[in-house]
Amino acid sequence: MTTLAASWLPLSPGERAVAIEVLTHGPLSRSELARRLDLSAGSVTRLTKPLIESGLLVEVAEGATLAEVRQGRPSQPLDIVAESRMFAGFKITQDMVYGVVTTLRSDIVARRDRPLAGHDPDEVVDVLRELTDGFARDFPGLAGIGIGIGGRAEDRSVVDESAFLDWHDVPLGRLVEERTGLPVVVENDVAALVEAESWFGAGRGLDRFAVLTIGAGIGYALVNCGKRVATAEDGVGYGRFWIVNPNGPLTPDGERGSAVSLLTIPSIRYQIRAATGRDVSYDEILALAAEGEPMAARVIDEAARALGTLVAQIANFAIPQKILLAGEGVGLVDVAEPVVQEAILAGRHPRAEPVNLETKVSDFHDWARGAAVLAIQVLVLGAAEA
Repeated sequence: MTTLAASWLPLSPGERAVAIEVLTHGPLSRSELARRLDLSAGSVTRLTKPLIESGLLVEVAEGATLAEVRQGRPSQPLDIVAESRMFAGFKITQDMVYGVVTTLRSDIVARRDRPLAGHDPDEVVDVLRELTDGFARDFPGLAGIGIGIGGRAEDRSVVDESAFLDWHDVPLGRLVEERTGLPVVVENDVAALVEAESWFGAGRGLDRFAVLTIGAGIGYALVNCGKRVATAEDGVGYGRFWIVNPNGPLTPDGERGSAVSLLTIPSIRYQIRAATGRDVSYDEILALAAEGEPMAARVIDEAARALGTLVAQIANFAIPQKILLAGEGVGLVDVAEPVVQEAILAGRHPRAEPVNLETKVSDFHDWARGAAVLAIQVLVLGAAEA
C-alpha cells in the first residue's frame, strides 16, 4: 500500500503547484492553468505529463463523466482522479477515536469509531491499527493516514504534548506506521481542520481566513496569503490566557475570565454544576437557556458575549475576509446569536465592515477529515509545509 502513495513522489515544486491548483479548483484546462500559475503553455504541458502518467491527473471532456473518459471520449481539461487513492483520517479525543476514509478531494466515504479504554500509547495505537485494518479491507487503495490530536505535534510525527491524553514525547507516527505499514502524518487537530477548510471548505479561494473553534477547548488559526500561519505555539492552548473578561468566572481550567473559562463545554457545565449541584449536559444547558431558565440563561449569555468579543478582536487585528466558527460547541450561537452580534458590534469601529462570520457545527468526523487532508498534502503532494 505504501508503494502506491510513494509512486507519486517526489513532485517538483512546479508539479506540486499544478496538482494543488487542479485538486482545489479543477477541472481546469491547460490554458487556464497557465493563466493561474503564470506559466507558458509549454511549461504546463511538461509539468502535467508525469502527473497524468502517474494516474494523479486525467483529461476530461467538458461535462463528461470519468467513466466516459475511460471509454475513450475526446477530452481537454484536467482533473484529479479523486477515487484513485483513499486516505484514513483519525481524530483522537479523551475517550474515543473517530475515523474516516476520504477521497483525494476529501469527500468522506466511510466512518468508523472506537472507544478508548485508556490513554496508554500502545493501547491507543492498537485501536488505530484495528480501525485502519478495517478500512484497508474495504478500500484496498488506502494510501496513508492522518492523525489529529488536541495538543502539540513536532515534525508531523511526535506528540510533544497533549493535556487531554497526558502524553509527552510520544512517537505516535512511528508507532502507527510500524503497526499498519502505511505512511503517517500527525498534527494538531485545529491545524488539520484549517487545512481542510482552506482547501475544500469555507476558506477556499480566500487569501485571509480565520478559524475559531469552541468545544472541549478553544482553537484558533489564521490563513494568510492562502497559507496557514504555522507558529511554535500551535497546540499549546491559546484560550487559557486569552482574557476576555477579567471579572469573569473562575473555573478549574484557564485563567479567570479567559476564553477557556467562559466558552468551553467543560467550563460551562462546571459553572452550572457549581451553582445548582446538578451535572447537566451541554445540550441540556442550551435548551434550558433557550427556555429562559435563569442560571442557564446567565451562563450562556456570558459565554455569548465572550464569543462576540473574541470574534471582534480577531476581525480587528487579523482583518480576515471570513471567520469560520466551528466545533461541537457552536450550538451556543443558535441560542444566543443576538447577544453574540451585539458584542461583535460593541467591539468594532462603527464604520467597520460587517464581520463575515460563518458557523459550522463540526462533529469529530470533520476533524478526522482534516487529518486526512493533511495526509493528502504531505504524502501525495510532498508539501514540506502545508
